[in-house]
This record gives sequence, structure tokens and C-alpha cells, in this order.
Amino acid sequence: MRLIFGLVLIVGVGLAGFAVYMARDFIGSQKAQLAAERAARAQVVPTVEVFVINEQLRYGQTLSEENIRIVRWPENAIPEGAFQTLADLFPEGERRFRTVLRTMEKDEAILAVKVTNPGADAGVSSQLEKGMRAFAIRVDVASGVSGFLRPGDKVDIYWTGRVANGEGRAQEMTTLIEAAIHIIAIDQTADADRSSPTIARTVTVSIKPNQVAALAQAQTTGKLSLSLVGAEDDSIAEAIEVDQNQLLGITIAEAAQAIEQKVCTIKTRRGADIVETPVTCPGQ
Repeated sequence: MRLIFGLVLIVGVGLAGFAVYMARDFIGSQKAQLAAERAARAQVVPTVEVFVINEQLRYGQTLSEENIRIVRWPENAIPEGAFQTLADLFPEGERRFRTVLRTMEKDEAILAVKVTNPGADAGVSSQLEKGMRAFAIRVDVASGVSGFLRPGDKVDIYWTGRVANGEGRAQEMTTLIEAAIHIIAIDQTADADRSSPTIARTVTVSIKPNQVAALAQAQTTGKLSLSLVGAEDDSIAEAIEVDQNQLLGITIAEAAQAIEQKVCTIKTRRGADIVETPVTCPGQ
């Protein structure tokens, strides 16, 4: 009897020890899984819904609900101007389409800068911000930077013409009249994706109403030339003015002395002789 009791006791202690071992192993495994799950959750990036396009769209093509779909986008990397709701992309009461201004590739996020306002076409008016006006400048191969301008570029505008100096005499002068002006169209196109050089006849820029009057006057009284500003250059050029004296390195005193020393004469024939008579030079 005692032998049986001893065997039962030994078996019972063994089973209890085995149960403790299994419980400890189970708890350790659960803790490891919980830690792994917490680590995985820490690596998960929060996302939000953003609209993208289903196919490549180029300048002038129509963007509608058929061309778009919604995807999850990292919350901390949303492109500026992206659309997150259908109401933002196609507001109620507006025509339910937009027009593409810049080429977009398949699965690219739809950005406000790459499409027109709801229901608008891709004309010049869609490129104008509130309070701005479009103004066309006549150019040629020289004044138009050899045809390398395209919509979206920035240019400095220089005027060259004749002005009166302090002594009332006219001389050629070149001066910077507008800096970092945005181009919105070349000839008849506002496509910012054009890359091949084109000899344009007109360049349309976006300016304020008071600048329109200044450029119109400048274009009427002289010649306008454009200087391309670098794509990454956000500086504004300071006032620049060059006249003939500055170009040739002539000071005002030297110019005045040269004028004072200038002598004009009239030649008169008297028989076989020619007589020179000093006279006042024209313009003096």
C-alpha cells in the first residue's frame, strides 16, 4: 500500500513539475509574440487616402472620375496640393472634370498645380492667379533666348531705347524693368512639357495690372529683351542700367570735354579757293 502511495506521489510531483515547465514555456512564448507584435506596430506608417490617376495623361487631356482611384498614402509624405476627398477634386455644383496642365504618369498623385480648376480648359486664363493679367511680348531669336523658353520659366525683362541725358542729347540705354516674371505661354501654347527649342514670335507673361502699363509703354518706345532665370534661382535681380558712356567706359567729364572740343565748319568756294568758316555744331 505504501509502495503504491509512493508511486502515486512521485508521478503526481512529476506531472506538477511538467505542468509548471509547460506553463512557463507558454507564458514566455506569449510574451515574445506580444513583443514582436508591438515592434511590428511601431514600424507601421500611418496612412491616409489620396487620389491617383489610372493611366498616363498629357497636357490638354480631360481628368474625370473614370481616370482616378484612391490609394493609401503615408501620412507624413503627402505631396503638397494632393486631393484627399472627391468633394475637393470635383466640388458639388461644378462641372465634374478638370484639364491636365502637365503630364502625369500612371499611379501618380493628382496635384492642384498639374490640373485646372473644375470645368476649365487648358487655356492661358487657367494659368493666371487672382489679380494677375496676361501680357504678350514680341520676341525674336535673339530677344527670346534662342527659342529655349517654355511655359513655367522665369525671365528678367530688359528695355533698350533712346533717352535724353542731362544735356538734352539722346543716347542709347538698356535697363532692367521687370525681374523674375513667369511665362505662361509661348506663341499659342501653354504646355509646360514642351522641350524642343522653338523660335517664338510672342511670349505671354503673368503680371500685375500696373506692370501691364509699364511693359506696354516700354514695348512701344523701345525694344524688350528677355534673360532666362535659372530653375533653382529664387533671387531677384537688383536695378541695372547701362548707357553708351558706361558701356565704353567714358566718364561724364570726358564726354563733356569731347563735346566742347568739337568744332563744326562750313566750306565755301570762292573762285579757286575753299574757305572754311566755323559755325555752331548741330544740337549744341
